[in-house]
Amino acid sequence: MHEYLEASVLAGIPHGFSTERELDLAAILPGAELVRVKQVHGSRVVVANSETSLAVEADGIVSDRPGLLLGIVTADCAPVLLADSAAGVIGAAHAGWRGAVGGVLENTLEAMVSLGARLANIRAAIGPTIAQHSYEVDDAFRTAFTEKDERFFATGRSGHWQFDLPAYVAHRLDAAGLAQVEDLAQDTYAQPDRFHSFRRATHRGEKTDGRQLSVIGLPA
Repeated sequence: MHEYLEASVLAGIPHGFSTERELDLAAILPGAELVRVKQVHGSRVVVANSETSLAVEADGIVSDRPGLLLGIVTADCAPVLLADSAAGVIGAAHAGWRGAVGGVLENTLEAMVSLGARLANIRAAIGPTIAQHSYEVDDAFRTAFTEKDERFFATGRSGHWQFDLPAYVAHRLDAAGLAQVEDLAQDTYAQPDRFHSFRRATHRGEKTDGRQLSVIGLPA
């Protein structure tokens, strides 16, 4: 049985966020070609073309070509799918904390605009991501952020904090000029029967290779 999640903010755009179950791409965009890149927790964004493959290192993909499904994989980081349906431009970003701090979201938006999208028209959805109460970090992690980011950290046990990654991602998108951002609010760590979680698997001493696939496309 295939199961995937959709975001109301992306209604009318073929897209889906997988659970731990395999994603049926044909159910989302029949006949589409899946385009993925080698994700490296960076901020590089590429425009999908015939040369785009897993040999290309990037953490964001954009396109204005019908018949493609842009795909990213995650297992706690934030998968972000974006679309300007009026311009026919889509994007997908892998936003872990490093990528988000480094500007992968802003770079994805800039690449979409270069293809004809308008910031005011771009809608974005944040898929299954580790939630604040599941994401303990230490003081060293906290120093990677500015004092202006204090609101994304809740006090935890001594020398530790609870970081709100989806809220931080939404903040970066809002600050970049997007008016329509939806967080599906699905905690990958806290739902072992539904989602893969790198951190949960690490804590349990289990295999850490499970990933969710998130895709978005334009009809041919």
